[in-house]
Amino acid sequence: MRDFKKEIAALVAALPQIKETGLGESEVYAALETPSDEAKGDYAFPCFRLAKALRKAPQQIAAELAESGSLRADFLGRVANENAYLNFFLDREAVADDTVSDVLERGERFGASDFGAGRTVIVEFSSPNIAKPFHIGHIRSTVIGNSIEKIYRFIGFDTVRINHLGDYGTQFGKMIVAYRRWGKKEDVEREPIVTLLGYYQKFHEEADRDPSLENEARETFAKLEQGGEEELELWQWFRNESLGEFNRVYKMLGIEFDSYAGESFYSDKMGRVMRELSEKGLLVESDGAQIVDLSAYDMAPALITKSDGSTLYITRDIAAAIYRKETYDFYKNIYVVASQQNLHFQQFIKVEELLGYEWAHDCVHVPFGLVSLADGTMSTRSGRVVFLEDVLNRAVEQTRKIVIDKNVNTDNIDETARQVGIGAVVFNELSNNRIKDYVFSWDKILNFEGETGPYVQYSHARAASVLRKAEDAGVKLPGGTGASCGAYLRSDASYSLIKRIAELPAVILDAGEKYEPSIVTRHIVDIAQAFNKFYHEEHILVEDEAERDAKLVLVRAAKQALLNGLTLLGIEAPERM
Repeated sequence: MRDFKKEIAALVAALPQIKETGLGESEVYAALETPSDEAKGDYAFPCFRLAKALRKAPQQIAAELAESGSLRADFLGRVANENAYLNFFLDREAVADDTVSDVLERGERFGASDFGAGRTVIVEFSSPNIAKPFHIGHIRSTVIGNSIEKIYRFIGFDTVRINHLGDYGTQFGKMIVAYRRWGKKEDVEREPIVTLLGYYQKFHEEADRDPSLENEARETFAKLEQGGEEELELWQWFRNESLGEFNRVYKMLGIEFDSYAGESFYSDKMGRVMRELSEKGLLVESDGAQIVDLSAYDMAPALITKSDGSTLYITRDIAAAIYRKETYDFYKNIYVVASQQNLHFQQFIKVEELLGYEWAHDCVHVPFGLVSLADGTMSTRSGRVVFLEDVLNRAVEQTRKIVIDKNVNTDNIDETARQVGIGAVVFNELSNNRIKDYVFSWDKILNFEGETGPYVQYSHARAASVLRKAEDAGVKLPGGTGASCGAYLRSDASYSLIKRIAELPAVILDAGEKYEPSIVTRHIVDIAQAFNKFYHEEHILVEDEAERDAKLVLVRAAKQALLNGLTLLGIEAPERM
C-alpha cells in the first residue's frame, strides 16, 4: 500500500524554499499532522519553523507554497493553506483504489509487516499462582499479554509465549502443611482450586492463633527446595491439578502458550546467579539475609535470599532472564505484570545491569492497572475473589439470553453466545489504556451497548450479511483486487471508511511500539462506526453493476479489516449475529 504521507513529505522536502531551511524529508514527515477536522484536508504541514530561515510570517509562507503550483502529484486532489498550515487533500479515487486493492490482495495479512523479521520477542503473561484461584484480576495480564504477542507476531517477529507460573515459594510450604493437617485427596480431586484455596485460608486463620505454623511452613518449603520426596510429590500434584483448571479457562479464551516454565524451573539455575553476584562483589549481608545495595540508584535494597537461605522472586527472575537470553537470544523480553511490581522490575533490571549483562534493558516491564471489587481489593487469603471462569460463563449465558430474546440471525445459538460473550469480556479489558485501574462491575462487563466488542462483531457480521444478500439476489461477488473501484467511492461516507481502513497498518505498528492493544481496540471501533455510517447512507445493491461492485468490494475490505483487528485482540468474529 502506498504511503501517501511519505510521498507528501518527499514533495515538500524537494521544494527550493524547504531546502533553503535545511529541513530533510524525515523531518518534514515527522512534522506532518492529521487535521482533526476532515474538511481541512488529509494532512497538514505547519510552517512555523520555516519563518526564521525564510524571514517571513508562517501564514505568508503557507500561502505562497500553496499558490506556487509546485506541489503536484497523481494522488493529490488539491493543496490549500489554512493560516500557517499547508493543507493536502488526497485524491479520493487514488486512495480508494490503492487501499481496497491492498486489503483484498493481502486478506488476513492486511496490516502485517516484516518489521521484526529475524528477531525474537518473548512475552511473559498470565502467570497465575498454582493452587490459588484464577480470578478476574488475572484477566488483565492474560488478555493484554495475548494481544501484545499477536501484534508482535503480526509485524514479523518470532514470538515465544511464556506462562511463568507461580509454582514456587513459601506459600507451598503453607499449602503442604495445611493439606497434611486438614486435607482430603478426594476433595482436591473433585474441586481442586476451591478446595486448595480453602486450605490456604484455613492455614492463615490458624496461624493467627498459632504463629508456630509459619515456622513449620518455612521449614516445609526448605525441604521442598532441598528435594524432599514427599514434599515434591505433593507439590507436583497441586501443580497438575491447578494446571488442569487453568487450561479450561485458557481454552475458553483461545489462548495457548509455548512454555509453562514457572519459577520452579529455575530452582537448579540459581547457584550460578549467586556465584556471579558474589564474584562481582554485589552481595551484602543484612540481618542474615543477602541483599544487593541499590541506594546509589535511589532504590530500596534488592533482597536476594532470606536469612534461612531460601531464594526470592528476584533471584529466580535473574536466572530466568539469563536462561531465556541463552536459549532464545531475545530482542525483547517482555513482562506483562501489574504496576504493583514496578519497583521489583526496576531492581531486577538494575541488578542484571550491574552483573554486566548488556541486554539488561531489553527486558521490558509492561505494567497495567489493577482490578478491585466495589468494596475493596481482592484477597486470596480471605477468599474475596471473583473466579475468571465464572465471569466468562456468566457472560456467555447472558449473551445466550440476548440472542434468543432478540431473535438474532444465527445458525448456532450456543456458538454465537460463546463468541460474543467472551468477546465482550476481552474487549472490555482492552478498550481502555492498560495502565488505568478499574473497579470490577458485572453491569459494565455485560453491557453490550455502545463502543463494545459486540458492536464491532455485529459490524463484521453486518458486512458478511450484505455480501450474502448480494449472492442470494443472484449477484456474482466481484473478484480481483478492486483496483478500479475508486471512481464510485468518492462520497464522504465512503472516503471516511476507506481512510479508517488505510490507517490500520500504522495503528498496529503503533500499538506494538507502545505495548498498548487499546490503540487497536479504539481504531476498529472507528472502522465499525464508519462502516455503519456508509451502510446507512449509501445504497449498496444498486442497479449499476460497476457502482454496485465497487461498493461490495469496499464492504469486503471493511469486513477484512474488522476481522484482522479483532483477531489481534484475541476475539472471534461471527459471520452471523
